[in-house]
Amino acid sequence: MADKQDLERIAREKERWEKTTLKKALDRSGERSDTDFATSSTQTQPLYTPLDIADTDYARDIGFPGEYPYTRGVQPTMYRGRLWSIRQYAGYGTAKETNERFKFLLSQGQPGLSVAFDLPTQLGYDSDDPMSQGEAGKVGVAIDTLHDMETLFDGIPLDRVSTSMTINAPAAILVAMYAVVGEKQGVPNDKIQGTVQNDVLKEYVARGTYIYPPRPSLRLAADLIAYCARELPKFNSISISGYHIRDAGSTAVQEMAFTFANAIAYIDAALDRGVEIDSFAPRISWIFNTQNNFLEEAAKYRALRRMWAKIMRERYGAKDPRSWMFRTHVQTGGATLTAQQPELNIVRAALQGLATVLGGVQSLALACYDEALALPTEESQRIAVRTQQIIAYESGVTDAADPLAGSYYVESLTNELEKGAWEYLNRIEDMGGAVAAVESGYIQREIQEASWAYQRAVDEGKKIIVGVNRFQVEEEEQQMLFKVNPEAEQAQIKKLEAFKRQRDNGAIRAALKRLGEGCRSDERPSGHDGENLMQPIVESVKVYATLGEICGVMRDAFGDYSPPTAV
Repeated sequence: MADKQDLERIAREKERWEKTTLKKALDRSGERSDTDFATSSTQTQPLYTPLDIADTDYARDIGFPGEYPYTRGVQPTMYRGRLWSIRQYAGYGTAKETNERFKFLLSQGQPGLSVAFDLPTQLGYDSDDPMSQGEAGKVGVAIDTLHDMETLFDGIPLDRVSTSMTINAPAAILVAMYAVVGEKQGVPNDKIQGTVQNDVLKEYVARGTYIYPPRPSLRLAADLIAYCARELPKFNSISISGYHIRDAGSTAVQEMAFTFANAIAYIDAALDRGVEIDSFAPRISWIFNTQNNFLEEAAKYRALRRMWAKIMRERYGAKDPRSWMFRTHVQTGGATLTAQQPELNIVRAALQGLATVLGGVQSLALACYDEALALPTEESQRIAVRTQQIIAYESGVTDAADPLAGSYYVESLTNELEKGAWEYLNRIEDMGGAVAAVESGYIQREIQEASWAYQRAVDEGKKIIVGVNRFQVEEEEQQMLFKVNPEAEQAQIKKLEAFKRQRDNGAIRAALKRLGEGCRSDERPSGHDGENLMQPIVESVKVYATLGEICGVMRDAFGDYSPPTAV
């Protein structure tokens, strides 16, 4: 950035400052002892100067918004042209109850929807399965059949509303249901917009809502990518998740590297199916996690864009500039929310949201202040939406693209985060890729060690959490918490049992038999090949086979996954 003479002069001046002005201050009062002055991934210096970005070339490494390597944003005008999408995460109880919450959020100015599914749905069980007892409708909406999906979007036109679905192991089934609902509404496939997470690899290391072993799970994910490339051209068939990796305790660098390692595995699997890179890469989307270190988080999104552009253009030879663009949704850090003094979470989410916007993302949801205690109330959802609207319309940070660019600290952080992520990514490549790293337990161990180091810093008081290990209050006011209707589970079970009695069981048996045959078709040892399973899944959905029935057929074919006993 600066020429050689300037850098030499700055180096001399910095040395003088350190030996005089800084030394006097340190001798007099020192630095605070209640912090280790570190981000999640790097040690922070007391001062940043042009020396810290001496190797940065503006044209090569930073550039301009809307141009490779997209460090400064994927659009030339960024938020001057279009704001990010406000997309709060919601879902609970029955499809009818969640439909009402969706309509409330749309009425508050939210343009898109984000569906939270209950635990049985995420694990491929019907609400009446013994494994679902006590969990149906608790942490998300229960979806057992196409009929539930029809109810969920009743009165919500799928040609005008974009929907994000946080679902992984059974993602193919839920997308099939969504597409069929669109068909029943008269919406052509090429008008259906939305995103499905479909990132099952991170389930083995972060969340645990897997069903099958990694290799057949990767096969299903790639089948869905290939199907959407052909049939749902405006639907994002995978939203690769760093969010859950970070919430499990990883550092920012690990979040970046492990997520990109998973992405490479999905892309390779899709390419194995003969899908052209530029036919699906522009529809890859992401979800990442913004936590409390404000400048590290803003720098992280700049580094992610630059890394992804390099991966797509240099590794995969993608020709379409849209394939080089890293477009991400962000959810603020659920793991940073505190049950103590929960109203402070409003401030945390606002700061995290501001850092996210300064990082230049495309879609954002704020964790609601009461989420450490219960599902969000309508009031807390409204506050989260209004907080985003204040950032958008009152803060002024949307007036210029990438306003933090040129900061010595931010540019240095961007470089350091990218460097650390490449080192991890190369290590995983040497192991044979993400699946091998998961199967060996390597990624799990790295996350566990990072999580333990963070918790130790909190316990020792080096990391201050306001209201938890400092600035506590003796008595806290009782919060008004949202409670799921206790009758919702039984209502869902009764509805499902009644619905099963009126189905065409012959058609269901035939569709499920066809699916089972597809699961076993021409599968090679890699687990990546074989018949694309989306068509038999769609056929099963259309005759109202249940989620549990469809997943049961695949469980029989692929088996259930058991994690390593020691990692």
